[in-house]
Amino acid sequence: MSEKRYDFKALEAKWRPYWQQSDLYKTGTDPNKPKYYVLDFFPYPSGDGLSVGHCRNYVPTCVIARYMRMKGYNVLHPMGWDAFGLPAENYAIKMKVHPAVITKRNIDNYRRQMQLVEASYDWEREVNSSAPDFYHWTQWFFQLLFKRGLAYQAIGSQWWCPQCKTILANEQVEAGRCWRCDSEVTKKDLKQWYFKITEYADRLLNDLDTINWPEPIKLMQRNWIGRSEGAEVIFTVKHTKHDHQIPVFTTRVDTLFGVTFLVLAPEHPLTMHLTTPERKAEVEAYVEKSKRMSEIERMSTEKEKNGVFTGTYATHPVSGEQVPIWVADYVLMGYGTGAVMGVPGHDTRDFAFAKKYKLPIIEVISPDGKESRSTKVIERDVDDCFADYGIMINSGAYSGLASEEGIRRLCADLEAKGLGKQQVTYKIRDWLISRQRYWGAPIPIVHCEKDGAIAVPEEQLPVLLPDLQDFEPTGDGRSPLAKVESWVNTTCPKCGGPAKRETDTMDGFACSSWYFLRFTDPRNEKAPFDAEKMNYWMPVDLYVGGAEHAVLHLLYLRFWAKVMHDAGLVPFVEPIPKLRNQGMLLSYDGQKMSKSLGNVITPDEVVEEHGVDAARAYILFLGPFEGESQWKEKDVKNDTGIKGASRFLTRFWNLATETVSANQAQVREKKGIDERTFRRWMHKTIKRVSYDIENFKFNTAVAALMEYLNFLYECRSENGAIAVSMDLWRKGIETFTRLVSPIAPFIAEEIWQEVLRNKGKSVQQQPWLTYDENEIAEDQITVVVQVNGKLRDQVVVPVDIDEELLKQLAVSSERVKKFMDGKAIHRVIVVPQKLVNIVVR
Repeated sequence: MSEKRYDFKALEAKWRPYWQQSDLYKTGTDPNKPKYYVLDFFPYPSGDGLSVGHCRNYVPTCVIARYMRMKGYNVLHPMGWDAFGLPAENYAIKMKVHPAVITKRNIDNYRRQMQLVEASYDWEREVNSSAPDFYHWTQWFFQLLFKRGLAYQAIGSQWWCPQCKTILANEQVEAGRCWRCDSEVTKKDLKQWYFKITEYADRLLNDLDTINWPEPIKLMQRNWIGRSEGAEVIFTVKHTKHDHQIPVFTTRVDTLFGVTFLVLAPEHPLTMHLTTPERKAEVEAYVEKSKRMSEIERMSTEKEKNGVFTGTYATHPVSGEQVPIWVADYVLMGYGTGAVMGVPGHDTRDFAFAKKYKLPIIEVISPDGKESRSTKVIERDVDDCFADYGIMINSGAYSGLASEEGIRRLCADLEAKGLGKQQVTYKIRDWLISRQRYWGAPIPIVHCEKDGAIAVPEEQLPVLLPDLQDFEPTGDGRSPLAKVESWVNTTCPKCGGPAKRETDTMDGFACSSWYFLRFTDPRNEKAPFDAEKMNYWMPVDLYVGGAEHAVLHLLYLRFWAKVMHDAGLVPFVEPIPKLRNQGMLLSYDGQKMSKSLGNVITPDEVVEEHGVDAARAYILFLGPFEGESQWKEKDVKNDTGIKGASRFLTRFWNLATETVSANQAQVREKKGIDERTFRRWMHKTIKRVSYDIENFKFNTAVAALMEYLNFLYECRSENGAIAVSMDLWRKGIETFTRLVSPIAPFIAEEIWQEVLRNKGKSVQQQPWLTYDENEIAEDQITVVVQVNGKLRDQVVVPVDIDEELLKQLAVSSERVKKFMDGKAIHRVIVVPQKLVNIVVR
């Protein structure tokens, strides 16, 4: 038994200050080394603190950072805080405490917990998005977009609670009701700021092919951008005073002859204008109801499609037939033209709508050009429609054409008659940046009656957020900043006349769209970053975080980077070439960890019971990085899963402390284990752990170390004798220590410096071990012997055995001879290092 018990608390107390004094995690600046920038998503510091689920992100990136330092890289591994935003403000309102106070408290707690699990961040580069030295440059970037015509004001609708008399964010509206008082919400029109991300839609879409991101994330961005090639077709409404044109966008103009109804978005400017008097009340009620639904709810594939008839008809542009006009919430004003043509014969959504409201269903495309029914109107008892391309039927002069050719000809003919044109549309909207809230970066604009919206001069940045004690939202939809007249009233930078500051603050996603650049030069007072430093560190080599940010943060940062590139500020168009998403760590009850569910496991309680190293090893070992995994038990003290990780470390401790000493020189031969085998295990494990860390297979890296430890125990006899020389044994223990150090740094440091006596330099400052393929190669191999393709024996032979000798060994096997049954050998087939097949007749 080891004379010295494994005491993780003593090791943590001993080595934390040592590493801090030696600046172990400080960003490397050696010009002769390559760089590696590994970054976690910008976290919002909530009042709940970290759970072990958060550590599923932070521990793996820490392992990567430690590994790359040992590989000889200058490593930038920073941490900062996405501190502005609605959650902090709402919590501050609830607790009657200023959001700055709440934010500092939460940041201090997050930092403490990250340091608790020994996440190897360079804390000298810490940034805080709510600090003036950071949002100074967020405002500077706003002005960059403004000057380039990419920031503008327009009237836009936002959620409004009439009971609370306040604007609500999307996340505060649940099933059309206010999260605070449960009253029904509606929309309020406000003049707001937007970023023109739509101008970059094609580049954002095309450049997805150049980056190494998970395919589901790229697919979500492609769908969010929603590029569609098609045609705009014009339907006409005859009106007593003047005709109205309703342009409709479609990607399937080949189905034009199958249109049996039109659908307008509730927000469409013609909706109420075209509604007949007898239908007005019903349509108005439907429009009001739709205003209380989010676009996500309206577009949900699970939601049953419904609508109301306006009482008005449009004229079909080709057939001249009258088509009823409906209003339905599944049509959005922001996509296409806000009007769609209903083709129930060839669109599943339209099909369901037509069946529900007993509208005609016309077949105009078939797979083979033949009608599936004797009449062109399909009976409504059919279960589905044909939605693929095919051959046009019941389409006048276009019948018999393939869909693709029909699309081409119809587009040309419609354009020639002024009834349509080819067009590309996008689902993506311009980014609404305005927030009528207090806790955010002020928008650096002043409004002058003479000169309009004017950017605050750069020398006057940052526009500081005033220290308000009354920061609750106003009842008129304006920001609380609007109440501070001494702050609002200013002079116009252009004419010197009276002006008013913009009182909206910026969406928090603005801060997270550039923070990765600030980390390259976080204390620069003259610019957002120094060009030379940025050019050295960027782009980010590895970015790690949750998939929930796929179409907001991850899209916005790509947009800002392209704007910066166009402005000549950065040399790249994609700031994040490589992205990895961690899987969710569920609680012991199979649900997401949540304070409201009372099932949160914190790193604090795990570390208290089992230590930092065990917590880190267990979190890594739980399962594949990208996959969903589950914490084992509620009782952390008796959790069998993490106790297994503790046993693993204790076994390593005992083996190292009991065998690495001058008194342990006894060597005894052990069957099956020689020095060649020992070296093979060492090099094989180095190769496995290196590969697994580089490829985010942390669970199998830990498993490889467990297997290696088991082998080391096999090398030791019950009386303490070791199967190899002490020099080689020591090398084997050193190998394990260096390989485990990124995962379990405390025990590794103690063994390295105190047991192995490598004083004066941290184990994490040692170069990462390399392996020799020649050492990994097996001396002997097992070859399968078959007779007429059936397994009959196995023989162990030297790896470099001559083929003729291998044939002789196989044929002379007594077991093989039984199955040859005296038959003549027709041929002997050898697959090198795998099998011998003896063909007999």
